[in-house]
Amino acid sequence: MDVKKFQAVLFDLDGVLLDSSDTWWMAVDATLKKFDKPGIDKESFLKTYWGPNLMISFEKIGLGEEAIQDCNMQYYSFADKIKLFPETKYVLSSIKKKFRVGLVTNTPKEITLFSLKKFMLMQYFDGIICGDEVDHGKPDPEMMFKVCKRLGVETKNTVLVGDTSADISAGKKAGCFVIGLRIGDGDKRVESLGEVEKFLGV
Repeated sequence: MDVKKFQAVLFDLDGVLLDSSDTWWMAVDATLKKFDKPGIDKESFLKTYWGPNLMISFEKIGLGEEAIQDCNMQYYSFADKIKLFPETKYVLSSIKKKFRVGLVTNTPKEITLFSLKKFMLMQYFDGIICGDEVDHGKPDPEMMFKVCKRLGVETKNTVLVGDTSADISAGKKAGCFVIGLRIGDGDKRVESLGEVEKFLGV
């Protein structure tokens, strides 16, 4: 693989840069119970809710915009559970020296900015696209096209790093080179962010 063609690297947020699965699980569980739905254990949450746009998962069980807004508010109640993966800042800093860096997340903009500021990550990104800034979140590729336009690059010259099937699908549909973090079916699988840095030769 000739990595010299790559001009930008796009990262998913939750599960890639931030260890936020407990926070989102607790938020979803609290919302489900509030709206008279059965609660959910973490394993089931990861299988059902982790990755796709929340609207997709909620619509399947008859919940709409009100429940989504509630879940987003619940997020802040459990925000103390969020952790920064150890390699995140180092890898972002290293990759930014050579590439344009983008963030593509189904998480709403307000929560995304809250999380980025909480861990002082804002300075690493040249473009950010969130779930409420597109008509269709991942696994739809709209987000990839929008951020690449903002970065001034073509998707074919872009790497996407994601940890869910929604990321893999969106990246492939957009024509990105897809790196799966702890997940297969992309163009390359890695087990850590450090391996991404090594692959890109930075």
